[in-house]
Amino acid sequence: MTQRFHTFKRNARLLLAFTALLLMHQFATCKYGFKDAAPIPAEVKNFRVNYFENKAQYINSRLSPELTEKLKQKIINTTRLRQTNSDDAHYDISGYLSQYYTTTQGITGNTAGTNRLHVGFHLSFVNTLDENKNFEADLIRTFDFPSTQSLDQAESALNDEIVRNVVDEIFNRIFSNW
Repeated sequence: MTQRFHTFKRNARLLLAFTALLLMHQFATCKYGFKDAAPIPAEVKNFRVNYFENKAQYINSRLSPELTEKLKQKIINTTRLRQTNSDDAHYDISGYLSQYYTTTQGITGNTAGTNRLHVGFHLSFVNTLDENKNFEADLIRTFDFPSTQSLDQAESALNDEIVRNVVDEIFNRIFSNW
């Protein structure tokens, strides 16, 4: 009888431990999230993106129009805001390309191994409903390319990446809590 009692006691302990684990699993929750986008206040309904001029010493003629259009599309596709061309837009976004130049980054032997393209952008953001949210910022992104490529070749290869990165940087600066 004692062996049966010990077996019952062991089984009861195992059942109790299993039940405790099951309950812990049922009621345990793991919540996590990323708060990368600041909530857009309900009263904000529209935005305007002004044409981004190119004021850099070297002009990449494709960059300004592509940046302007891609930023408009990103805002339309990822927020509830409507685009307007009106002067009374709730969010008024403007800026210009301020820098566009290359430097030698890596040297192999006596020759350059890697070049770096620097793209600078000056951003002006006006929230017509809350002046405390207005700001200006200078954004700089860099892009490496092999020294065996000319700047024209590098621009062709990097253009989509440049536009995507600069647009993301502008968007995040306006709409994120970073």
